[in-house]
Amino acid sequence: MGEEENARPRAEEDELHRFASLLSEAQVVERPAPGSAAAAATRKRWLRRIALAVAIPIVATTVGAGGYAAWALNAPLPEPTPGRVTAPAVPVTSAVDDLLPSRGSSAISVAGAEEFFGVSGDEIWMTAGDQGQRPIASITKLITALVVLDAQPIGAGENGPTITFGASDRALYDRYYVQNATVAPMPRGTALSLRDALATVLIPSASNYATAVARWAYGSEAAFVRAAGEWLDEHGLDDTTVVEPTGIDPRNRSTPADLIELGRLSAAHPVVADLAGTRRTEVEGPGVLINTNDLLGVDGATGLKTGTLSDSGSNLIYTATLDVGLEQSLQVVGVLLGGDTRSSVAGASSRVLSSLRAGFQQVTPAQTGQVLTTYTTPWGDSVEVALGTVPSLLVWGDTPIEADIDLSTPVNFVDGEEVGSITWTAGERTVSAPLRVVGSITDPGEKWRLQNPRALLAGDR
Repeated sequence: MGEEENARPRAEEDELHRFASLLSEAQVVERPAPGSAAAAATRKRWLRRIALAVAIPIVATTVGAGGYAAWALNAPLPEPTPGRVTAPAVPVTSAVDDLLPSRGSSAISVAGAEEFFGVSGDEIWMTAGDQGQRPIASITKLITALVVLDAQPIGAGENGPTITFGASDRALYDRYYVQNATVAPMPRGTALSLRDALATVLIPSASNYATAVARWAYGSEAAFVRAAGEWLDEHGLDDTTVVEPTGIDPRNRSTPADLIELGRLSAAHPVVADLAGTRRTEVEGPGVLINTNDLLGVDGATGLKTGTLSDSGSNLIYTATLDVGLEQSLQVVGVLLGGDTRSSVAGASSRVLSSLRAGFQQVTPAQTGQVLTTYTTPWGDSVEVALGTVPSLLVWGDTPIEADIDLSTPVNFVDGEEVGSITWTAGERTVSAPLRVVGSITDPGEKWRLQNPRALLAGDR
């Protein structure tokens, strides 16, 4: 019993000696100038150390060394110290320059990209060059087919009535041949379904069949022209003029805006769209039919019609379906008038479509696992706050990307704890990624707690 009583004062004496050494640290080696900032800081440190040196012995003498140990082992730990937050750099995407060709007149409409372009698929998105009337050449044959089908409708997959061509129809071959127009053979006794006759009009662009079918449907060329005028008025194509069914006459004229609408009407008609999108077929009488539209099947092009006159140049009205990463593919209608050659017009239109597709970029705005900040502790533990899985963001051209960081202090400092997110916005589209703790901060253990009362007092405040 006596040994235990002697051991307890000795333990308390040792603890007091330790606290006295803490007090000695409060001595100032060099006295700064009175009233200076350094003097104020020194005084603050001195008072803090005095308070620490005085407070701990009071605890120790009041409750004894056992009481200090109990306090140290159960005292709250100081909060981890956060480092500087480093936000991920926001990527910059490339602009789409000179989408439409500089030569000739052109326009384009895109359905399905309203959130990117700010215009609906019923509107024209972009134009270049003179938007006034120009000769449309064999693009006229789209109008001819639609007007004929207005009088003699057939559905998808139907052949329609049979047309028997007579001598006056066969004479059209020579009439257009001497004008250097495209023609197709029409042997004596040729009889075709309406569908096959229209295929000969739209695929190889045979002018003799265009006039023959127009006469068959309306009784005469003059009656067809009147019906075409009414059809144009009915569909709001006020800037389009048709004086004959082939386009050989340069008075058949239209504007890029009207032709965009004509393209929509043609693409919406199942028979016209199917025939205009056929690259090659064979019909008894006319023979092998090869489409004049070299753009078909290139860069998503699905139609529609070429037209060339020596004095006014080459024209193309085209449709395309483009997959750019949206739920639905883009539906494109474009027109180019007044190009140098049929080949150059097809090439220019192909570049429009490829540039349009390339302008949509899937951007990963930051790297998964990228560290934003670190939290450290006096006992050497640390954790990072890093990005979780970062989804891609679909961006058009150089649309600016903005980042918004929502970051809170971890509560438990355990691996996987979600502490916020980053949201990236480009136009109307947004994506987000979580911010999570990587690693865990654990209790430092008894030894560190008993040897670091100053740090514990900081956590106890």
